[in-house]
Amino acid sequence: MDNDYSVDLGDIVSTIRTHDVLVMRFVAAGERLLLDFRATEIDGPLVKVVQPVKSVEERYRELKQIRPRLALPEKIVAIWWPRFISSLRGTGVWDEVMRRVSDTGHPDAVRRAEDALTELIAIEKKHQRAAITGEGFKTLWSAARPAKR
Repeated sequence: MDNDYSVDLGDIVSTIRTHDVLVMRFVAAGERLLLDFRATEIDGPLVKVVQPVKSVEERYRELKQIRPRLALPEKIVAIWWPRFISSLRGTGVWDEVMRRVSDTGHPDAVRRAEDALTELIAIEKKHQRAAITGEGFKTLWSAARPAKR
């Protein structure tokens, strides 16, 4: 079951349509989705799974490393997605991402964007399995009954 948070889809879609560089944050995956819609004849748009950073300055440095031929953007916009990552498809948000990528005329970027979403969904599922099995997590309450004294 997905979180029942109200999400202003119109606002999110508008943000995707009007900003060149965004980072999406998710509930069950620590990784982020970097969306850089800027493109040249040589460099297509970039949709990539990235690690969280400690500061916006660190994100700008990372972006300069990843996209050395492009100038740094004026700003990087963050989007918080409080639902399962796969719900990006059903809400139409992913359609808007793919429209921006496709409109640049770089067909390889379309495939790489789909690959990034698939990777992120797999990461989220792995985190969910780990939470269920307790791998890397601490339980607050034990399922075992305490021994009688």
